[in-house]
Amino acid sequence: MWVTAVMLSMNKAEQDFLLKLARKSIEHYLNHSSQLEISDSDLPSKELLTKQACFVTLTKDGQLRGCVGHLEPIQPLYKDVIENAIAAAFFDSRFWPMGKEELDQIKIEISILSLPIKLSYQKPNNLVKTLLETKPGVIIQRGIHKATFLPQVWEELSSPEDFLSNLCLKAGFSADDWKGGNLKVFIYAVLAFQEL
Repeated sequence: MWVTAVMLSMNKAEQDFLLKLARKSIEHYLNHSSQLEISDSDLPSKELLTKQACFVTLTKDGQLRGCVGHLEPIQPLYKDVIENAIAAAFFDSRFWPMGKEELDQIKIEISILSLPIKLSYQKPNNLVKTLLETKPGVIIQRGIHKATFLPQVWEELSSPEDFLSNLCLKAGFSADDWKGGNLKVFIYAVLAFQEL
């Protein structure tokens, strides 16, 4: 219900282009320590020039190897993919920078985000019910501190209580802070696609 027209209209050719672009960006950085530059004319469609936020997730042997992105659109989608692919491979503080020997071992997934929508809720059980019905991406925020889980995290943390508690810990809050009603909560949808 929150998915933008740009996301809904993305075809397989555009998705394949972005996945290849992410991989080329990582390979280019491995070889040249600089960001890949491409021309707008190299794009398969003008849709990829639209400002859109995305996350790039890397996995290796089924385990997370890096995940970095933006929550709101700041630049054309194809540039966001290039930047976030490099950041996921080399600048995710949870992991060592990727080595050349890993390039053939990683799998790339791209998640394109809809604009976040702020949730209003009176009680924790209202929040739990809303999230359980829709299983969206979730952002929590208090002051300058915030964290997000993509919708794909629901596959690992299917209980809304566990989902929210782990998200609070990720943000540096206590696990029960979501029950206090003093957090801002935003939700978003994604269009996710990955290498085969």
